[in-house]
Amino acid sequence: MTTRIPLPERLKEWASTVPENPVEPRDAATIVVVRDGAEGIEAYLMRRQTSMAFAAGMYVFPGGGLMASDVEHDVPWFGPDAAHWGELFSCAPDLARGLVVAAVRETFEETGILLAGPDGDTVVSDTSGADMQAAREALDAGELAFADFLRDHELVLRADLVGAWAHWITPEFEPRRYDTRFFVAALPHGQRVGAISRESDQATWAPLARVLAAVEVGEAAMMPPTIAACREVSSFTADTVVAAAAGRTFTTILPRVVVVDGEPFLETHVGDQP
Repeated sequence: MTTRIPLPERLKEWASTVPENPVEPRDAATIVVVRDGAEGIEAYLMRRQTSMAFAAGMYVFPGGGLMASDVEHDVPWFGPDAAHWGELFSCAPDLARGLVVAAVRETFEETGILLAGPDGDTVVSDTSGADMQAAREALDAGELAFADFLRDHELVLRADLVGAWAHWITPEFEPRRYDTRFFVAALPHGQRVGAISRESDQATWAPLARVLAAVEVGEAAMMPPTIAACREVSSFTADTVVAAAAGRTFTTILPRVVVVDGEPFLETHVGDQP
């Protein structure tokens, strides 16, 4: 399916010329964390500070860039192995494993939601204590590796609690680019969101039907990958979304600029999904 959306004003100047040597995209990962609410499935969304260099003022999912420690450190682990994730995202197993680590780490840093437990049958039920909150700050500052945090707390990353959902690359005309893998996960029972990260000025659990309607009328701003993920996830529940990811196939999406009747549009081609 091909989709075209009008190019936002902030992008028109950049999009007028694609650089001869586009900026190399940085590997990144994000998780669509969901729960079931009174109005149906909800996702946790954060609005990025207007001062941010990338996606300023946009509603986004928790996530961020891959760190060397995500790949290089031996992270305590339970669930599908590196080869499994590499096959899903068509990349080297070590990189794929690091992307799962980055997704879980960034989500904990930014929200306090932790997809980890003492073993493969349990998950942390409360991360609100002072020790956990201090660890969030240390991880965010780069003073603590996620592997060391897990070992210090005798935890394993629960890779079985996340599902691979999509793969988007920032268009070539952008001065900041990310090669982002999207995951899905349900909010673990008993956990609550903590203080929001410094990169955000607002955060909320948003019923996806309502937030998509807000985007449609211009009351909320999202990038195309976020909109697409919200639309796709909205047909599931918190109990079924990770299982749905297990049977999902997807291609890498690299939006491009097309001009129709003199107006620039961002065009994406999304393959059929099961």
